[in-house]
Amino acid sequence: MVLYESHSVVHGRPFPLKGRFYANVFIHFEPNGHSLRHEARVESGGDVAEKYRRAVERGAGGHEADHDGMPSYIVAGSPEETKWKREHADGRRSKMNSFATGSTSLAHRAAQGGDVDTLKDVLDKDGELVHAKDKNGWEPLHEGARGGHKEVVELLLAKGASINERTNFGDGGTALYYAQEEGHSSLADFLESLGAIAIGPEL
Repeated sequence: MVLYESHSVVHGRPFPLKGRFYANVFIHFEPNGHSLRHEARVESGGDVAEKYRRAVERGAGGHEADHDGMPSYIVAGSPEETKWKREHADGRRSKMNSFATGSTSLAHRAAQGGDVDTLKDVLDKDGELVHAKDKNGWEPLHEGARGGHKEVVELLLAKGASINERTNFGDGGTALYYAQEEGHSSLADFLESLGAIAIGPEL
């Protein structure tokens, strides 16, 4: 379930979601003084609050975005803060784009769709993409396993993919786990025969 305040967190999807379904509850509320600050008025003097002005001047948006340069939904001191700062070394936010899968490369998309020929071409040009992680820490192997694409999985393993690599930068599931979760029994049996271990995401 995702709870969000619509103006600060765009459609409740600050991070890509992995899975088939999610429930969404729309909650609209207005904290005290919210409209006054948005309309550049405060009761004392008619100017914007200093915090709002500083955020706007550095291009971070309004007061709800003034959070040490990070989006307001990032909790200070959390693993997400570390991840966000690693992915935004210059402190600037990425432009909004599609968060449908979190995939960032052609290798991920080819693996997800079972496109072995394209995947082979991509890996022949840049073999390091076999280890490429998307925004959720998913490698092409995880996409292939979740989709039940045995040929994709075979190719990725032959190219050096780590069979027991976990998603979410070490806190998520393994390829065997996702194959089992999606009911791809023949692929799961194949992975197990190669020594794969089923490890699920840490809650």
